Amino acid sequence: MSATTSLTSLAKAGGCAAKYSAARLEELLAGIVPAEADDLLVGLDPADDAAVYRLDAETALVFTVDFFPPVVDDPHTFGRIAATNALNDVFAMGGRPLLALSVTAFPEELPTSVLGEVLAGAAAATREAGAILAGGHTIRDDEPKYGLAVVGTVHPEGVWRKSCARPGDAVFLTKALGTGLVLQAERDGIAPDGALETATEAMCESSRDAADALRSFAPNAVTDVTGFGLLGHAYEMASRSGVRLVLDAEALPALPGALRLAADGVRTGGDRRNREFAGAHVISSATAELEALAYDPQTAGGLLVTLPAEKQAVLAATFAAAGLTLDAIGRVEEGAGVLLS
Repeated sequence: MSATTSLTSLAKAGGCAAKYSAARLEELLAGIVPAEADDLLVGLDPADDAAVYRLDAETALVFTVDFFPPVVDDPHTFGRIAATNALNDVFAMGGRPLLALSVTAFPEELPTSVLGEVLAGAAAATREAGAILAGGHTIRDDEPKYGLAVVGTVHPEGVWRKSCARPGDAVFLTKALGTGLVLQAERDGIAPDGALETATEAMCESSRDAADALRSFAPNAVTDVTGFGLLGHAYEMASRSGVRLVLDAEALPALPGALRLAADGVRTGGDRRNREFAGAHVISSATAELEALAYDPQTAGGLLVTLPAEKQAVLAATFAAAGLTLDAIGRVEEGAGVLLS
């Protein structure tokens, strides 16, 4: 292999589209007896974006790990995206990351300079998120994979869970959808000009600023939208909260070119798996392309947030003043499942 070897050509699936399906993951976790400890605030019962362990009345640890195969060929950018994706799990829990360790699997035949660029990209993203990349573990593998194990902190009373959405909440999203569609189109050689660059910019965007803007509003439920797609993560939020999420398909923000690609029939393997997981619990009257956008697996996607509707105007003004993206995409009501109308 040479230094110019395409990283994505070595991967069977890239980014969060490579995740175990949500349905198989639920089956796997069902066989694990949840740990019982008073200070384990978030573990497997129910699972969330990260584990949370209380140290004392003022501090809890947030811990997560996330890694995947390349989504882009540039190694520095791949490292930045993979690190951002892992760090965002801490932000999705209301925490702030402190320390990260690399989780690395790489072909021995690739030049060490390529892996060095991956690590440099990850280190840059970690610093910008307010944390330190302090080491890690590396193994040989035919398929390259990279990510981080991250430790952060949060106040025990300030943990954001995906299981606390309430009827009367408004639903928000902090990033546009469509990374899976664009990345698949790039692999197929049919991506519109500039689509990959815009999707890459979105995947490199940390949720740090969005989380900081949210803190004073005490959101009821938060999760980040990644491999299970908007509808997969919305169904998780609805089922664990005992509510129904009603989403406005026309309000869903899309990356440039994503809806056109969906209309042209572009789909990922993650689309099928996400439909298998959530489809029976989703009632949709949306067009085929908007439904595909909502099932599309995301890499380093935005935060899915619910909070009381009366806070919507001030929240929108706060995000706008900070130059941050925020789209109101629906509401929470009594019931079950997800309605995409």
